[in-house]
Amino acid sequence: MILTVTLNTALDLTYAVPALVPHSSHRVSEVTERPGGKGVNVARVLSALGHDTVVTGFAGGSTGTVLRELLGALPQGPTDALVTVAGNTRRTLAVVDRSSGDTTQLNEPGPHIGAGEWAAFLGTFGDLLPRAEAVALCGSLPPGVHVGAYAELVRLARSAGVPVLLDTGGEPLRRGIAARPDLVKPNAEELAQLTGAREPLRATRDARRRGAHSVVTSLGPDGLLAVTPDGIWRAAPPAAVRGNPTGAGDSAVAGLLSALAEGLGWQDRLARAVALSTATVLAPAAGEFDREAYEDLLPRVAVEQHTPAA
Repeated sequence: MILTVTLNTALDLTYAVPALVPHSSHRVSEVTERPGGKGVNVARVLSALGHDTVVTGFAGGSTGTVLRELLGALPQGPTDALVTVAGNTRRTLAVVDRSSGDTTQLNEPGPHIGAGEWAAFLGTFGDLLPRAEAVALCGSLPPGVHVGAYAELVRLARSAGVPVLLDTGGEPLRRGIAARPDLVKPNAEELAQLTGAREPLRATRDARRRGAHSVVTSLGPDGLLAVTPDGIWRAAPPAAVRGNPTGAGDSAVAGLLSALAEGLGWQDRLARAVALSTATVLAPAAGEFDREAYEDLLPRVAVEQHTPAA
């Protein structure tokens, strides 16, 4: 079983408009509603790949009820192990501009999590860890959760001997990486905020020196850069695609995690991650991917190994 943690789950709404024009009214041509939050998106992709997956984190209020109903309605979807809280789960709104392919994202902050609710989550997390092949810790922290929460969870997973992937940003990333996760997957902006460096290879090396066993950086349409104990790798899709990039990074995490659970090497892990993230851009919403495109892309992803990591 693969366990994904989403402390700040969300009900994801995606609006498609012919063209997004500031200060004007719009007719929405298409609406999608999905259970979301980064770890939920990761779990949905893992389940679609055939992996037994469990989702934990927080859900509450009327929005949380809708999220759980949608999660439960997914065919062969992940198992719901979310902890119920008093506050209302947040919503996120993605507005897709059909004319340009650009997406505008609006994210609510999430419910306040009390000390008792955090303790209940730690109990659930501890109960699930012995069954897990790997753990993904994903996304932002809701109000009330201490900034070192991911560092705490990384240490618990490592103590249990379970490989752990961290995908977050800001101070939670800074503290979490010091707890020595097996893999960290920042995007270029999160990496720059962490290290102060804009050059991807320099910043990725710096991030690894801060404690992570391996670091895989998302470079948007240019693919992935990985600094690992086995060397430096670059992986890129065969061509750029237009679509909705929301959730592409989550699909990359699912690719990395699934390949890790299957015992695959770095070349196959990165090829799967790039193919999945690219196929997600072609899908209507986060947590989904175009399977035909994925199968076509997978053998065509260019993965190159460079000089050994320092």
